[in-house]
Amino acid sequence: MKKRVVVGLSGGVDSSVAAYLLKEAGYDVIGLFMKNWHDDSVTISNECPWLEDSNDAMLVAEKLGIPFQTVDLSEEYKERIVDYMFREYQMGRTPNPDVLCNREIKFDVFMKIALGLGADFVATGHYCRKGISKKNGKEVYHLLSGKDPNKDQSYFLCQLSQEQLSKTLFPIGELLKPEVRKIAAEQNLITAEKRDSQGLCFIGKVRLPEFLQQKLAPKDGEIVEVPATFSEYKRIKTEFSTEEERLKYYSTKRNYSKVDGKTIGTHHGAHYFTKGQRKGLAVGGTAEPLFVIDTDVEENIIYTGQGKDHPGLFRRGIFVKPEETHWIREDLKLSEDQQLEVMARIRYRQPLEKAVLYQTLSGLYIIFENPQSAVTEGQFVAWYRGEELLGSGVIS
Repeated sequence: MKKRVVVGLSGGVDSSVAAYLLKEAGYDVIGLFMKNWHDDSVTISNECPWLEDSNDAMLVAEKLGIPFQTVDLSEEYKERIVDYMFREYQMGRTPNPDVLCNREIKFDVFMKIALGLGADFVATGHYCRKGISKKNGKEVYHLLSGKDPNKDQSYFLCQLSQEQLSKTLFPIGELLKPEVRKIAAEQNLITAEKRDSQGLCFIGKVRLPEFLQQKLAPKDGEIVEVPATFSEYKRIKTEFSTEEERLKYYSTKRNYSKVDGKTIGTHHGAHYFTKGQRKGLAVGGTAEPLFVIDTDVEENIIYTGQGKDHPGLFRRGIFVKPEETHWIREDLKLSEDQQLEVMARIRYRQPLEKAVLYQTLSGLYIIFENPQSAVTEGQFVAWYRGEELLGSGVIS
């Protein structure tokens, strides 16, 4: 019996080639397109052409001679992703919908539908790889970074479980993007030259403030500029009574108040802004560009600093609550008072940085060798050993 694989055909080149490679490898392949979004009012003109995408996916399936159908998951998407995003922004955090979308939609709701169709596996066009080893007679699944360093997407899958990985295939993980395009062109697939989609998973490019205004009303507030000479930046503590006190010191974000700087403008809602943001402040006349160094959604104030090296942008440590800590490699999970040297990143495409994980009773601390810029609450920190992604957590 041929093994059956359901491929999430998105209408892009990566998933098209994934489907082709699986068919060539002798699998029984079914193409499934996920429709997850109805509201075009907040998307930037023609940047959410899901109709065009589903059409391209159908033409690819036709060309490959595989069955194809569309599933409407917009209700689950709204509930699990969009509503979550609104809640996070309301609390002054910046969510990562793409990571959530993989955990909640592609590898949960979609996977269940695929298994219901008798699939042995689900496949996607992600640039990452899967490894399998045996430990104490049990199979252990490894999430490995993609061979293409410019396209590695392992970070987006940092919340997957052993169970989800066991049923997943990543057919293009060993390829470079130009090779994928070449295969698509050789097979005359309509998606061969198609641009990579931008913006939110399944929604396309969104004007974030307009998107958020559906739920979060605009409210004028002050933009405060904090000088790089602010006295708190010079106060560095070097003596600690306990190890946890040290970890906490490196991981606690600074709290600002209006008296720490001067008011230089107004904005329409602190929850529309995120740390490290440069665009959208609409304040001119500064020697260097202004960056958001913090937002206070309670007081509706945005704190800014001049230049990308402003000390307010940097922090060495991160804290992750126990309920928001996730290990893909459950067998490597740290016990209290254990530590582990890793490489970590706090956003997609960021080069991996040296860090140490410290597991305490109150949660997990990640202390970087070098201070990190724009550590943003609500985003995911992911930690690696070599090419393998071991786990991740929500920055608290």
